[in-house]
Amino acid sequence: MGGRRARQTLAWLLGLAAMVSLAGCGRGYVATPGNTFVFALSSDVVGLDPANVTDGNSLYVTRQIFETLLDYAPTDTTIVAGLATGWQNSKDGLVWTLYLRQGVRFQDGSPFDAQAVKFNFDRWRLTGNPYHRGDFAYYASVFGGFPGAIKDVQVVDDHTVRFVLNKPLAPFLADLAMPAFAMASPRAVRRWGPDFYEHPVGTGPFSFVSWYKDHSVVLARNEDYHGSLPRLARVVFSDIPDNEARLQALEAGRIDAMTGLNPADYPAVVRNPELQVLLRQSDNVGYLAINNLHAPFTDVRVRRAIAYAIDKDALVKTFYDGLGQVAVNPMPPAIWGYNYDVRDYPYDPAEARELLREAGYPDGFSTTLWTMPAARPYMPQPQAIARAIQRDLAKVGIRAAIVTYDWATYLQKGENGEHDLYLLGWNGDNGDPDDFLYVLLGKDNAVRGAATNVCFYQNPTVNDLLRQARTVSEQSRREALYEQAQVLIHQDEPMVPLVYAMDVVVAKKTVTGLLPHPTGGESFAGVRIASD
Repeated sequence: MGGRRARQTLAWLLGLAAMVSLAGCGRGYVATPGNTFVFALSSDVVGLDPANVTDGNSLYVTRQIFETLLDYAPTDTTIVAGLATGWQNSKDGLVWTLYLRQGVRFQDGSPFDAQAVKFNFDRWRLTGNPYHRGDFAYYASVFGGFPGAIKDVQVVDDHTVRFVLNKPLAPFLADLAMPAFAMASPRAVRRWGPDFYEHPVGTGPFSFVSWYKDHSVVLARNEDYHGSLPRLARVVFSDIPDNEARLQALEAGRIDAMTGLNPADYPAVVRNPELQVLLRQSDNVGYLAINNLHAPFTDVRVRRAIAYAIDKDALVKTFYDGLGQVAVNPMPPAIWGYNYDVRDYPYDPAEARELLREAGYPDGFSTTLWTMPAARPYMPQPQAIARAIQRDLAKVGIRAAIVTYDWATYLQKGENGEHDLYLLGWNGDNGDPDDFLYVLLGKDNAVRGAATNVCFYQNPTVNDLLRQARTVSEQSRREALYEQAQVLIHQDEPMVPLVYAMDVVVAKKTVTGLLPHPTGGESFAGVRIASD
């Protein structure tokens, strides 16, 4: 796929040499003309079909191209209108009726209507649908498999669509606003089939231009956008894997904004009069997943020994420089339902060695520790963090060989359950505890090939609690269920929560209208560059 895309992109770049110059910029660097906004990410995208990716970088890009039926407020997860302007629920909680925005067209000129909504949901939820190509991991994890919680999607008229559920689903509206459930053009999906991820077409403020693999994704203003036209003519997502190189590119003026700042660089950036720091509310958790299906991790004593062996305080102090907090539960305190009564396993190598002895491993054992190839908001230096954990584990006799792959392969192998110990993290999508606890630790989501529960944790009691919490409408009752589940999860220790990180977006002072969102991505529709 790289060759054709590379030729198309390079031709576009050469044709606009006066506008965007790559000369002397180095790999992944793109110079900034007045109304082109260059935003640097830590890795290439995996794909551009939002329904078939789970990584934050891909969804960051697709947010600009696609829109969802409902949306979040600009700076929090309050539900607001999106492609649907109104909605109502039946008394039994089983039927949701949505009223669609009129006059909206996809970027290929085809109409957005109720038939398009049905096409998208049927594509995701029905395995027999001819366009159900891919694992649709987000749909499976959020809606409980295929077809999952959605029994039927009915077209009432051109601008009214009805969702019939198998049972009430408390976070349903919040789920609809998640970027994975954005509306794709049925015409484009039919045309491109399995290659739609290379030819994305939505209704959003920016249209896809090109994807030059391991280099950049280029978008252009959607001149027929149904809302206020963006001020930016172009958006370029530049791939710069190294945090320091990304910051150097920003300081040199080759990019306009970036994520993934090394916390150690934060004080200097704050003092730089040419730059601004935009803090994103912490809505993430970085964790060490333990594959609960692989021996010796099937023994809870071994999993607890790993928890006692890792010096979380040292990790946070060394790698987060005040922009991180030691994690206790698998979801951050910013999410309602967080159980403050759960007490963490303290750093105690002696206790770790005793637990290993009791489990039959007095001399420890050998295993693998998988680590991400690129920085993420919850883990700015994954390779260094892996080495620190490796040293901690070695002190108690656990000899962990570090393994890594490119980002797409890393995620795929994790979903397949090929790992032993596996560094990963999760940024909240919708402000609901369900998006952390059920998605990351629900038994329903431990499906090889499409797992979001990469711990492959399968406690039926916990799963029942999480399922029940999804069907209860009263938040106080849901909160009690989630608090109970967190107690059991802590006892089982299927993962080691490491850190709640404060994500930082850094931009030139000339950039305005960039509002960091707690979900880990934001629209660029309102962004301006002072020189344009």
